[in-house]
Amino acid sequence: MADQLIRATAADGGIRAVGVITTRLTEEARQRHQLSYVATAALGRTMAAGLLMASSMKRAGSRVNVRVKGDGPLAGILVDAGLDGTVRGYVGNPHVELPPNAKGKLDVGGAVGNGFLYVVRDIGYGYPYSSTVELVSGEIGDDVAHYLVSSEQTPSALVLGVFVGATGVTAAGGLLVQVLPKAARDEALVAKLESRVAALSGFTPLLQAGKSLPEIFQDLLGDMGLTVFPESQILRFYCGCSFDRVLGALKMLGEAELQDMIVKDDGAEATCDFCGRVYQASSEQLAQLIVDLQAESSVSG
Repeated sequence: MADQLIRATAADGGIRAVGVITTRLTEEARQRHQLSYVATAALGRTMAAGLLMASSMKRAGSRVNVRVKGDGPLAGILVDAGLDGTVRGYVGNPHVELPPNAKGKLDVGGAVGNGFLYVVRDIGYGYPYSSTVELVSGEIGDDVAHYLVSSEQTPSALVLGVFVGATGVTAAGGLLVQVLPKAARDEALVAKLESRVAALSGFTPLLQAGKSLPEIFQDLLGDMGLTVFPESQILRFYCGCSFDRVLGALKMLGEAELQDMIVKDDGAEATCDFCGRVYQASSEQLAQLIVDLQAESSVSG
């Protein structure tokens, strides 16, 4: 099943639901970063959450940055997700592994530890909107739901899942259900929705059982006036890094540092944190950067 995002509404527009399947892009992230089992689950959940949050933005080019900064051995998570369906991300310690938690599942909460969730929403102009909340469990889903309730005052239920085995990621994705202001006063509706989401056995078991996103919506909201939008959005792991950007970053180091790289290393190597791509700059290319800096200095002087 292709990685995709599908939207739906229920209760006369009072409930907003978004589902994502992110199996392939999570597997790509696992391979790019050589992630352990628990690191794969942590990054996969956060990428799915980022895409779900970005889906509510309106302006083309809008993006959400989600940073999980905890004191656990994972050493943090950073995800960048866009309204266009692209996502990228990495963890601080990709090789950490922990025993299963008390429920026999990957111990993402233990790997993340205690700390904070930072969310930055960039709509493409003006100052980005940022907010910080304390981590509730480190399991990502609970933490993002807490953010949505406390920072955006939107009652939200979030179910995230990543199943990774010996052959890699075989199921990943998530479901976000939100009660919008016009329906939030209906306490019976809210309670009914909370009960149904709580009864879910998880998200990846549904995918593994062959359920599609519209079928999952139907099971959850089918008797609440469900409308599933026919358009599906393709999701993919994508990083906009380039060699030109690497050269631009190297140039900012200044003449002395560039000259030192030429003498000591005969060039420079840079690795993109987000996608793991390695860039090599030769001593000749570094020398050209020095020439460019000198020319710019001469003009400005």
